[in-house]
Amino acid sequence: MSQSTNPDRGTAGFTLLEVLIALSIIVIGLASVGKLVATSIRGAYSIEGRLIRLETARSVMAALPDRNQLFFGFLSGAIANNRWRVEVRPFTTTDIALQQNARWTPAAVAVMVASPAGAEMKINTITLRRSDDK
Repeated sequence: MSQSTNPDRGTAGFTLLEVLIALSIIVIGLASVGKLVATSIRGAYSIEGRLIRLETARSVMAALPDRNQLFFGFLSGAIANNRWRVEVRPFTTTDIALQQNARWTPAAVAVMVASPAGAEMKINTITLRRSDDK
């Protein structure tokens, strides 16, 4: 008695429908991975741009004149295609009472940096200036 080594033709391999379903599942999986990668890349570019603006603002703040030579008004310029602007103005608040005869008076310093794409960052700080009459 001999048995045939050929399998039944109706049960061998995959049907066209099974192949199409498997390919559609693979395409859906790859599309979701592609979307995840694209989102990660956009996030990385956003973080990179924010870090560039932050380092530009820090560079500008580090290059500001000494607090006794820092006058009220505006300064502006550009570093690495990022426009920056510094505004120095008297510090005013209703929360604390400033002494009239103080040796030091607070000044508000605002550094604004704008990227070529239009994204902006603003850093506010307060510095003490020697009063003019002391």
